[in-house]
Amino acid sequence: MNLNRREFITGTAALLSLAAFVQDVFGLEKAAGKKVALIGTGWYGKSDLFRLLQVADVEVVALCDVDKNHLEEAGRLVAGKQKSQKTPALYEDYRKLLAEHKLDIVIIGTPDHWHALMAIAAIKNGAHVYLQKPVSVDVLEGEAVLAAARKYKRKIQIGTQRRSTAHMIDAKENIIEKGLLGKISHVEMCCYFHMKSNANPPEQPVPSFLNYDLWTGPAPLRPYDGLPHGSWWRAFMEYGNGITGDMCVHMFDTVRWMLKLGWPKRISATGGIYVQKDAKSNIADTQTAIFEYDDLNCVWNHRTWGAPADPAYPWSFIIYGDKGTLKGNTMKYEFIPHGKGERILREVLFEREKFPEDLKEPRIELNAAPATRGQMMNLLTAIEKDHLPVADIEEGHISSASCILANISMELNRPLIYDPIKKKIVNDPEATKKLKRTYRKGWEHPYDSWIKGKV
Repeated sequence: MNLNRREFITGTAALLSLAAFVQDVFGLEKAAGKKVALIGTGWYGKSDLFRLLQVADVEVVALCDVDKNHLEEAGRLVAGKQKSQKTPALYEDYRKLLAEHKLDIVIIGTPDHWHALMAIAAIKNGAHVYLQKPVSVDVLEGEAVLAAARKYKRKIQIGTQRRSTAHMIDAKENIIEKGLLGKISHVEMCCYFHMKSNANPPEQPVPSFLNYDLWTGPAPLRPYDGLPHGSWWRAFMEYGNGITGDMCVHMFDTVRWMLKLGWPKRISATGGIYVQKDAKSNIADTQTAIFEYDDLNCVWNHRTWGAPADPAYPWSFIIYGDKGTLKGNTMKYEFIPHGKGERILREVLFEREKFPEDLKEPRIELNAAPATRGQMMNLLTAIEKDHLPVADIEEGHISSASCILANISMELNRPLIYDPIKKKIVNDPEATKKLKRTYRKGWEHPYDSWIKGKV
């Protein structure tokens, strides 16, 4: 395989120069003093906030988490990274935080079942939002978030940061848009990471530092069997949408962005728990989903057991054209021409020299950090210049909802056609009922609130 280092370095330098230009012109100057809050101070919430602090002189005024230990640790860490050295105000309840602060940006890094309610509350506060994917845990939650963002004219950047990944941008511009693939009629996407938990922990008392009832919020209240907010919550459909909602959303969003695809015409899926049957976890360990477009199918496969189909691309996409094939993941892309022609390989951009503090941050995804910084700078420019961010809420909603619809199709064992105008599954009342989950008593679904004019 030919790796053209000179071209890669040149392309990387151009991307870095663009990022530096955006930061110089807008980031530090225009964003200085903007008031920011983080809701959900676990691993990835802090990571997102730290990336923002690296590119803009914002003021973090408040943090929120239902875990007192997480919250206090985040307070200390953030104080150490702010120029003012101030510790942000600390809150257990996001509603109190939003009531007491007027904010410019809110970052939401909570488990999925909280995304919609918190995003809408932040929008109504007047804030722009950086919202981790997926947008929602059901389709109508996502519709409500989109409607609120448009009504209040707030920018929402979704954490589908492949859209700001240097080698993905290069693949889009220099492989796909230059026609090297020819006619594209098939896409494969996959994840073969062993992500489904095999644990069966016993019920136990809720620790004093955790407000478990508030952690659960609108979702079903499971018996407490250990801290849910590390990775344990991802084992349950009550709080997320399984591997498809967690991992497919990234690759499908990347493919849609690269190929300029909107809503699928039809979605179908099969799967279930085929192998890992002895654990409490109720997410599918095996699933295949098909997202259909005109003359194009995007096919997703995941297994949380066994070996990956290609060890070099265990979480990836492959775009097939009649002139060539494009393989991509978070670490690289590879263009393989059909017949004569030169293979092209581009690798992930790291920024270790420019941001040496990355190397000291626990659990940081070094390959994703530059992309997240790009997402943050793009959000800041979108706010200042009043244009949609690269991972706008509508794009995030389409990708998130499509994965949710795949899960509904798997459950009902039939294809689904979603009408985003009527917000119904075409000719399928049973499936339409599954577009909205039932909230726990005391919480109102945001789509119901929207219908009542309360959003």
